[in-house]
Amino acid sequence: MASVEMHWRGNMLFYSRTPSGHDVFMDSSPEVGGSDSAARPMEHFILALAGCTGMDVVSILSKMKLLKKVKSFDVKIEYERAKMHPKVYTWIKVLYIFEVEKEIPHDKIKRAVKLSQDRYCSASAMLKKAVENFGYEVIIEEAP
Repeated sequence: MASVEMHWRGNMLFYSRTPSGHDVFMDSSPEVGGSDSAARPMEHFILALAGCTGMDVVSILSKMKLLKKVKSFDVKIEYERAKMHPKVYTWIKVLYIFEVEKEIPHDKIKRAVKLSQDRYCSASAMLKKAVENFGYEVIIEEAP
């Protein structure tokens, strides 16, 4: 069994050292007792989705020997949260935005994204079970 600890540092500030040895802070806005010194917990949550699927796609494209033909790659997540507590995510769309060399096969990029979404990304798998409206889109632009 794994575990993680979160330590209260006063007001709404919390600190944790991750199992991989990295420091993480979380805070809230002054309106609810925080000092706005760190990201909010739900911001970490949505960033975890972006990082999880983004790393999958990079790994898959690398194995396909296509990563060197990718000039830039961004993961943008559009989302909505419930207005009432608990303010869960009600709608999520993951946008995969690529700038690539002209000779790269677009279908292979789309396959890498699909593999992340359907097989590898743990964060996507968890959120798909909880968020009724969860989707993604691949945007590919060719570099001049």
